[in-house]
Amino acid sequence: MARTRMRRMQGTKARIAVAAAVAAVAATAWGVTAVVDPGHEINHRHVSRQTDDPAKGGDGEPQAPGEPGGRVPDGIAHASESGGDAVNITIDDGPDPKWTPKVLDVLKKYDVKAVFCMIGPQAKDHPDLVKKVVADGHRLCDHTTDHDTGMDRKPLAYQRQQILVAKKQIEEAAGGAKVEYYRAPGGAFTPESRALAAANGMRPLGWNIDTKDFSKPGVAAIVGTVKAEIGNGPTILFHDGGGDRTQSVAALDQVLAWLKEQGRPTGFPVVTGPSA
Repeated sequence: MARTRMRRMQGTKARIAVAAAVAAVAATAWGVTAVVDPGHEINHRHVSRQTDDPAKGGDGEPQAPGEPGGRVPDGIAHASESGGDAVNITIDDGPDPKWTPKVLDVLKKYDVKAVFCMIGPQAKDHPDLVKKVVADGHRLCDHTTDHDTGMDRKPLAYQRQQILVAKKQIEEAAGGAKVEYYRAPGGAFTPESRALAAANGMRPLGWNIDTKDFSKPGVAAIVGTVKAEIGNGPTILFHDGGGDRTQSVAALDQVLAWLKEQGRPTGFPVVTGPSA
């Protein structure tokens, strides 16, 4: 009788253990499903992903340690140093031997200064253009070595190489002028890349108005986008690299003429500041 009772107890324990194991497996499976939820994944992979709220001027993320003492914050900048109605013009993906000089001519025509977000190897190949950008009073921005819009999914070591090698190439091409901003390709910022940029003196730089000039939708469409979205914030994104930029140059001319008619001054994006 005692042996029968013991066998029953052992059987009950075994069934309990099996049930617990099944429950654990189910819980694990549910957890994995939740982590790789397709809807979340699609949102995260959107081509233009900036992690700060543009409407908040870049203060939606923690600032770099020591910022009140003058350190560059790691929040993404959208605001203008000039404040008020000032607009920031930013030019991406150059320098290009054909299009960068044309963009510089348009900027000079309206006495407007801009930020040029450069690809490292292109800056290295065209140091004369980089020096011309600096000589004309514009500022430099690091746009990585390979313009990898998926770099936010890559290891930090890869991001560090993309950012710091490009910074070195641009500054050497410029003859020593500092790179003051970092713009992630496609807005693919990470907290780590922002902190890395800030620690190396570069403010992460976002945008409020994407003109879509890269896709060449037509000059009227590019200008129309700026006019329709000017209320989004001050920083406008154009391109001087990545292909035929005929439309970009013509649209930039019209946009700057319109801004002048509207009495909108231009300036540079903030580099430091507690709520930039």
